[in-house]
Amino acid sequence: MDPVYRPVVGIGRALFFAEGLRFDIRGTENIPRTGGAVLAINHTGYMDFTYAGLAARSSGRYVRFMAKESIWSNPVAGPLMRGMRHIPVDREAGAASFRAAIEALKAGEVVGVFPEATISMSFELKEFKSGTVRMAQVAGVPVLPMTIWGSQRVWTKGRPKRLGRTGIPIFVTTGTPIAVGKGSAAAEKANAELRAAMTAQLHEQQSRYPELTGDELVYLPARLGGTAPTPEEALALETRTTRPDASST
Repeated sequence: MDPVYRPVVGIGRALFFAEGLRFDIRGTENIPRTGGAVLAINHTGYMDFTYAGLAARSSGRYVRFMAKESIWSNPVAGPLMRGMRHIPVDREAGAASFRAAIEALKAGEVVGVFPEATISMSFELKEFKSGTVRMAQVAGVPVLPMTIWGSQRVWTKGRPKRLGRTGIPIFVTTGTPIAVGKGSAAAEKANAELRAAMTAQLHEQQSRYPELTGDELVYLPARLGGTAPTPEEALALETRTTRPDASST
């Protein structure tokens, strides 16, 4: 039983309905009904975890997300995060959160991770951190490649949130589970395989997504004719905004 998570999901579904979001959820048969798994998700918007969690509920699973520790100090979000048994991450000292994730995986939980660590301002996949596959390797569970497209149009970094009735399509796809063998070479191979699978899924979603024009081109990668920053431009922007003397983050 999840006495906190269950009503939160219900509230989320009501909000999605009020926003008129149109979900296209595929590959739920790839989410195991029981047992541990690492759910690896691309990151283009602040609402990604809610859409990923909704897709997992189609398979009867609750996802325990790894999220920055500062959220736990919020008087509203903190108790909810604890009640839903999400996993706090201290980016300066990640060993404790890694151990907590392993424990959850071995206990049969699905743990949600963003391998890119931060939102991609180019809306292309960034380089993946190795912790995602290492977590699966240590726990002896598969990695599930999940991609979300459309989330950036609801609320993303550097753009105003649009939480009214927008009718935005949200595509969520879960691919075939990836097994991680033993040893560092196997982990590197699985990380490359994971990124390749997620790239293919994302491109497939983009190919069938409704055409974006006019002001909506800011939410489309430059590769597809949009006005979002290129990966190189996005990296430069991120570097500027994370400097110690930066005025904002």
